[in-house]
Amino acid sequence: MLVPGLAPYDAVSNDTLGMTAALRALGHEVAVFAPHSRDVAEAVRPHAEIDAWLAGADDVLVYHYCIGWDFALDLLRRTKARRVVRYHNITPPEFFEGWSEGYVSACTAGRAELDAYAALDCELYLGCSPFNLEDFLKRGVDPGRCAVLPPFHKVEELLAAAPDARRLGSSSDGAPELLMVGRIAPNKGDFALIDALTVCRRMSDPRTRLLRIGKLDPNLERYGVAVREHMHAMGADAAVVSIDDATPSELRAAYAAADALVMMSAHEGFCVPLVEAMALGTPIVAFGSSALAWTIGDAGIVWNEPDPHLVAMSVMRIHTDLMLREMLRELGRARYRDAFSPAALAGNLEAAFARFGDHQGNPFRV
Repeated sequence: MLVPGLAPYDAVSNDTLGMTAALRALGHEVAVFAPHSRDVAEAVRPHAEIDAWLAGADDVLVYHYCIGWDFALDLLRRTKARRVVRYHNITPPEFFEGWSEGYVSACTAGRAELDAYAALDCELYLGCSPFNLEDFLKRGVDPGRCAVLPPFHKVEELLAAAPDARRLGSSSDGAPELLMVGRIAPNKGDFALIDALTVCRRMSDPRTRLLRIGKLDPNLERYGVAVREHMHAMGADAAVVSIDDATPSELRAAYAAADALVMMSAHEGFCVPLVEAMALGTPIVAFGSSALAWTIGDAGIVWNEPDPHLVAMSVMRIHTDLMLREMLRELGRARYRDAFSPAALAGNLEAAFARFGDHQGNPFRV
């Protein structure tokens, strides 16, 4: 496994470590290489040592592609091992124009390598969603070398956490509660989210709150200021509870308190918070952009436009309609069990890797 870095609460890190554990459970020897890591339960090796570990054509190199990185591209060009590109998607740079030159530069550089990875004709391209694979299919990669594998995650740990609602503050009995989980960034739809909250407060109950769980990168402070200004203009300052360092227990409590997870993002390669909501029985209302509609499936209310009124009316309906709320909860739990549970992911991983064998034609399995 090769990954640009490992850290707690990071989706790419969770996928890397989960995939590592699943392959080890199948009997394979797996080592993880990265230029840096912190606070993860894995003996991570320096990335410069990976050539010495890859012994030959029967080894497999899995690269978690989520940024531009010359080292990884050069390695995949020269290695004799079988190559798997695990693609997590890279946000198009136009989302960050006017907000952060650094993000525009990084995203441009990352997406510029798509052509090179497609041209390598690797043995397997693993997308977190069909949306992700489109970046390779439209560049001519053989569909027979592509497979969808949703990301491994830490949802089971979240299910085991005891809820801690102390930092959420006092909810207003009988008023709707919206939830958004994800970093504060221009592709996440924060303005439309605040507008949906405003509609709920004006049309349903002025005590309606938004629980906003997620960090703001200091490099996006200009965007953060604009979001806060919009919140103030909508008179919603006191209606938003923001927590940028939520613990698993606090996150569990937020999902339990919310009438719905509201996802207005305009670009997602998968969106793990949707899976968390499904597992925990929190209804979902979303704008069906990018990978969101596929990830949700039939387990939520999905609109094909980010209309705050449609979203607000959906939340209000869930809040008052017990039968609809219970139906969405059950649909979410079923989709989690069938598509995103650890057992489902491990089975999908084994099936994907079994599609190619060693240089003698033996399948990739123990």
